[in-house]
Amino acid sequence: MELTKAHREALHDVLQWRRDVRHFLPDPVPGDVLARLRAAMDMAPSVGNARPWRVLHVKTPALRQAVIANFEAANAKAGAIYDDKKRRAYDQLKLAGLRDAPVHLAVFTEQDPDEGHGLGRQSMPEMLSYSTVSAIHTLWLAARAENLGLGWVSILDPDGIAGILNVADSWQLTGYLCLGKAAFDDDTPLLERAEWQAHMQTVWQDI
Repeated sequence: MELTKAHREALHDVLQWRRDVRHFLPDPVPGDVLARLRAAMDMAPSVGNARPWRVLHVKTPALRQAVIANFEAANAKAGAIYDDKKRRAYDQLKLAGLRDAPVHLAVFTEQDPDEGHGLGRQSMPEMLSYSTVSAIHTLWLAARAENLGLGWVSILDPDGIAGILNVADSWQLTGYLCLGKAAFDDDTPLLERAEWQAHMQTVWQDI
């Protein structure tokens, strides 16, 4: 299949409007949409075709509340590194949509999968986690194409999350995701709007 200018422009729009969403509407995500998003992850590349990502759809209220408590503890600890002025700015940021997002997805990487037979990861075993990141990004773009927002929560104790969700020892948390309809659309990164950090161009050098 030869792709066209229309494909390029559509992809550009999806990339332009993909944001790390922290403000969600509580509207449920239909099951058929979740099925399409899962199928999109099936198309993501992975080292040795190992498909090391393991996705848990966290629906149980007690588990979700335990994740929120984990975030709040980690967030307090993270904020403590800043001086008073920067700490006030940090405290004003909305850094997760855990309470509002209708869908929580915990995405783990199986660190020793049989699949792939070790191909491509002998000298760089981290390629397994990179493959999971690629699958998450594929999900992120597919969600935006469904007019949904996704937020990646990184302010967590990963070992604590693994314990809360009672996963296998060989599973390592790669991303905890919030998914749902964004409360508003914006093509400007939230941290840039909040004057925390300007958006930077890619460092690209010819050598």
